[in-house]
Amino acid sequence: MCRIESNKTRKRWAMGLKSAAFGGDRLEKLRNSGMVSRSRMKLWMIRATTSVLLWTCLVQLTALGETWGPRVLKGWPSCFSQESATAGGGGAVDAALDVKYSPELPTRVLPPKRVYKNNGYLMVSCNGGLNQMRAAICDMVAIARHLNVTLIVPELDKTSFWNDPSEFHDIFDVDHFITSLRDEVRILKELPPRVKRRVELGMIYTMPPISWSDISYYQNQILPLIQKYKVVHLNRTDARLANNAQPMEVQKLRCRVNFSALRFTPQIEELGRKVINILRQNGPFIVLHLRYEMDMLAFSGCTQGCNKEETEELTRMRYAYPWWKEKIINSDLKRKYGLCPLTPEETALTLRALDIDNNIQVYIAAGEIYGRERRMASLRAAYPNMVRKETLLEPSDLRFFQNYSSQMAALDYLVSLESDIFVPTYDGNMAKVVEGHRRYLGYKKTILLDRRLLVNLVDQYNTGSLTWDEFSTAVKDAHAERMGNPTKRSVILDRPKEEDYFYSNPWECLQTLDEDESLSSM
Repeated sequence: MCRIESNKTRKRWAMGLKSAAFGGDRLEKLRNSGMVSRSRMKLWMIRATTSVLLWTCLVQLTALGETWGPRVLKGWPSCFSQESATAGGGGAVDAALDVKYSPELPTRVLPPKRVYKNNGYLMVSCNGGLNQMRAAICDMVAIARHLNVTLIVPELDKTSFWNDPSEFHDIFDVDHFITSLRDEVRILKELPPRVKRRVELGMIYTMPPISWSDISYYQNQILPLIQKYKVVHLNRTDARLANNAQPMEVQKLRCRVNFSALRFTPQIEELGRKVINILRQNGPFIVLHLRYEMDMLAFSGCTQGCNKEETEELTRMRYAYPWWKEKIINSDLKRKYGLCPLTPEETALTLRALDIDNNIQVYIAAGEIYGRERRMASLRAAYPNMVRKETLLEPSDLRFFQNYSSQMAALDYLVSLESDIFVPTYDGNMAKVVEGHRRYLGYKKTILLDRRLLVNLVDQYNTGSLTWDEFSTAVKDAHAERMGNPTKRSVILDRPKEEDYFYSNPWECLQTLDEDESLSSM
């Protein structure tokens, strides 16, 4: 019995040891679990504290970024230097170009942001060629400023005759455009996400504004729509703001955008300077804006000097574009009234009559001339030093621009600004905008041809009614006061299309320029 009890006691003691061992392991696990929990809690608290500190720093840096961020970033080198736009002068052009890449000049301080209550968002789709869109962008900035709305970077035309897929940032320096105007208007590259969702749901009002409208039209008609829908999309923007009788601040802002904010991309500016430097090395040069391209002839219906097949081709093209409203056109009558671009043959006679040196470089700022060498023969014979960007540059220089008509036109624009003489053969958008820009740069010589008089004189000379001396004298006398001289813009009540175009003669801005120069010389 004693032996049996002893065995039982030993078993209970062994079981107790096992139970104690199990309980110890569990306690150890619980202890370890508690330690792990405390470690995790400490780690979580460290992470939370670090997150709060980082967030506080981020808020502080964001607040200071507007002031110090641009100054720091401006000091970094750029792939494209912003040197003088010319090799032989043009100080006003240098002023128009930003100096942020020049290490020897002080860093440009960004203008302060304009603080105002935002009434909504304005989206715009420009139409037409480069210079038509350029003027429209200037108008839309002035309108956005007047209405206290946020402007979204304009969309450029991709469906016109040129079919150029270029976006705004492909042609213009978009960051400079936004920052240089921030004291006047808020400009964004795209709509904020919340507003963008509204647009995606169709909550947007789209319309073409009325042409040549006073700024009060936008205040009374467009602003209420923006306040109602939050976003308004203007789908045509050419010639939508009147030339005259606008508030002075509107006119001056149009100039500021055109002459300062709308700067081409560094790549385009760099290549433009290269063309100008090549020309300058070979002496003086004139730019001939020979608007004798297929699209212009088809649109205008001007077929002077064209054969039957060419006339039929131009007519077919005119009918192919439904938005070209005029279809049946009397070419001879239109030419008689000076509504056709001068032909290359008429241009050659005119330049010779004006005693333009036949050895001067003649830079052709245009696309492909209709009729090519057959039509250019007489002009080339009179002025053998005829060049184009394609002949001055290597194919590799133009490979990124070749299929983009607006970017190629931007190169011609830069060269036109710097030429010794600028001669447009038609008063299209490029001719008008370049004329105004050259006025702004100090009334550079721009020969504004009187086409109505010239075609009459040319016909008389060709038929023998006038001798060469008589023809030359008549041409010189007619253009003595048509060299880009200072003049006030004409106003024609109830016929805004016939008025002098604002961008060809922005005299409100030119007066300010003259006053500033006179004050600085005192």
